[in-house]
Amino acid sequence: MTEFTMKGGAELVAKRYRAERRFKALGLASLAVTGLFLGFLIVDIMTKGFPAFFEHTVKMDVMIDPARIDANAIAKGDFQGLAKDALRDAFPGVSDRSGRKQLSAILSSGAGSALRDLVIADPKLIGTKVNVPLLLSGDADLYLKGYQANLGKNPGSADLTISEDGDAYNLTTSAPLAAGQIVRANGGAFKVLSAGDGSARAEAMEKPVSMETALAGKWDSVSFSTTESDRRSSDREILWLEQLNDNGQIAKGFAWRFFSSGDSREPELAGVRGALVGSLLVIAVTLSICLPIGVGAALYLEEFASKNRFTDLIEVNINNLAAVPSIIFGLLGLAVFLSFFGLPRSAPLVGGLVLALLVLPTIIIASRAAFRSVPPSIKEAALGVGASHQQAVFHHVLPLAVPGILTGTILGIARAFGESAPLLMIGMIAFIVDVPKGFTDAATVMPVQIFLWSDLPEIGFQSKTAAAIIVLLVVLFCLNAVAIYLRKRFERRW
Repeated sequence: MTEFTMKGGAELVAKRYRAERRFKALGLASLAVTGLFLGFLIVDIMTKGFPAFFEHTVKMDVMIDPARIDANAIAKGDFQGLAKDALRDAFPGVSDRSGRKQLSAILSSGAGSALRDLVIADPKLIGTKVNVPLLLSGDADLYLKGYQANLGKNPGSADLTISEDGDAYNLTTSAPLAAGQIVRANGGAFKVLSAGDGSARAEAMEKPVSMETALAGKWDSVSFSTTESDRRSSDREILWLEQLNDNGQIAKGFAWRFFSSGDSREPELAGVRGALVGSLLVIAVTLSICLPIGVGAALYLEEFASKNRFTDLIEVNINNLAAVPSIIFGLLGLAVFLSFFGLPRSAPLVGGLVLALLVLPTIIIASRAAFRSVPPSIKEAALGVGASHQQAVFHHVLPLAVPGILTGTILGIARAFGESAPLLMIGMIAFIVDVPKGFTDAATVMPVQIFLWSDLPEIGFQSKTAAAIIVLLVVLFCLNAVAIYLRKRFERRW
């Protein structure tokens, strides 16, 4: 009987160990799957957002014409026109109206800003020629980043003779040519209309500098991985960009304007400074309101309030408010702060008030849990040596509960920093270019900015959206790191 009992007990122990191993394996598998999805998400965001931190410029010699730039009103000068003229001078063969318009489209609408800043810093440059990097348009920048098409180049393997035939050109070579192919030679570009044995008829996309014979290797044919109708940049624009790139005039650099500029309709000019400053102002208002009120309410309910039906009702309502959808708080802010009190619309002050109401229940609940986690012996010892109840709470219990309070604050601020629904209701979805300078200026926040960019059709805003998400995560991690440091700083072990 004893042997049977011992055998049964051993089987039960073995069964328990197997169950524990299965539970441990399932836990590790869950962590692995979670890490896999998280890693995939981070890699995807980084891959899409990293190109937005860089931009392309073209270095041009620009003549600062005194007739167009008034030394007494430099800021009002036509610097954009000067930039366009410099680019057109680099391609004298582009004389048709359509071509000149396409050529100007290579530059960003803000290309003249760098030139303006340069002349404002040194007015003596008026009347001289300066070499300045001009910002390229979003479409040109996308092509140079490899988003639109890949360009294939095939060096010519035989001599090429070019002759003019009315409005068209005859290309004579023993190398094979096909209709639709683009040939570059003698500074010009030709699109083959029809090809025969040893000759081809073509139209000039870019007029050649001379009609001399192009020797083998001195000309090439190019092809695009996508058709012209499937991309934003035309064949001519890409050929101009390639020529500028071959001349060493195109440079790639870090896009500092992404952090120094506000929102814009042009993807190459859009930045996150306005939304980032707006978010920080909103969080400052939220933190300054919800932290003292939340800790004070938790302290009162936990240490001073009488236990009766009224306090029970308050506790139930606090727990219920923590689960209320955030859009409800936006409606509350719209009705109270905007309609009743008449506070300014789209202001960080109103956004902070709304988010303070949103995260207040979370901080109260976490703070009460922090107060409960302090051993009762701490307060009892203080009372035993003659301290009053208030002194015991504020001098002993509260300092020891700070780490737990900061944990609740981290959770609340993280939620507030990523909220957009309640802020949409108070007008923070508006298109705002200027960077807010105060709590009552019109502003937007990072989540709303990301939402707005994600809804725009331009391809350039896709990478801007991912880059803004990266900035949002970095700022959130920094805020959490500060809170975690403070929590560790005040943490006590017993």
